[in-house]
Amino acid sequence: MESQPAEHDYYPPTPIVERAPLRWPNGARLALAIVVSIEFYELQPSPKAFIPPNLPGGFGRGPYPDFRNYTHREYGPRVGLFRLMDLLRDKRIRATAAIDAVTDGLSSQMTEAEERSYIADSIAAVRNATGNPPRGWHGAEYGESHRTVRLLAESGIDYVLDWPNDEQPYLMRAGDRRLVAVPMAVDLDDVIAHWQHKLTMRRWRQAVIDAVDQLCADGERNGRVLVLNIHPWLMGQAFRTTYFAEVLDHVRDRSGIWLATAGEIASAYLAQA
Repeated sequence: MESQPAEHDYYPPTPIVERAPLRWPNGARLALAIVVSIEFYELQPSPKAFIPPNLPGGFGRGPYPDFRNYTHREYGPRVGLFRLMDLLRDKRIRATAAIDAVTDGLSSQMTEAEERSYIADSIAAVRNATGNPPRGWHGAEYGESHRTVRLLAESGIDYVLDWPNDEQPYLMRAGDRRLVAVPMAVDLDDVIAHWQHKLTMRRWRQAVIDAVDQLCADGERNGRVLVLNIHPWLMGQAFRTTYFAEVLDHVRDRSGIWLATAGEIASAYLAQA
């Protein structure tokens, strides 16, 4: 394992009250993006894979082959994804897709050559499947090594979604290229909210609405961002989707919100940075 830095210099510690005002298109106070994490779950992870000890899903970790967790996640691409796509289409809201090539999490246990290959293979898989290389990156379990920011920038990635430490995008130091961190609201991530924090669907719905309303109020002085991460194996379940629909109705009908993709938010920020 390579040595790891005790601290980092990826960005300056600039409090939000000391920044120049951030402006969104059409005078919006809040830029809001929906990220749909379209995951693949390995039946047998690789030996160096990071597996969270509190694996969400209700079953916990089982001996491999772990068909219980595998088939629970498989519900997403088989059923849940299409229910979410229909819902977003009906509400006329575009989403950002976070597509897995593999789901082994990045960590500093990998060598730089292994991580560079992992990133290159992931980008190639998306490009081959869609015809276009991805602009952004969201690591499995929000995972990165101490090199990931630099390697992503060198690979042509424009923005990263793994740093949930702000309510605005910000520039990261990544060599000669500019890389934007677009922070996701990790506490509202459906996996974190439901499996880690044990929020009921009604409480989650209200938490998102409360966050939207507060951020819109704060954004009158300085624009804010909310990126909501959802998972088809979870939010695509029939008994959960109705609550998500109510969230979408609120954000669609409320004034002062720019409904955008994560890439559009990164581009709008870069135009001002």
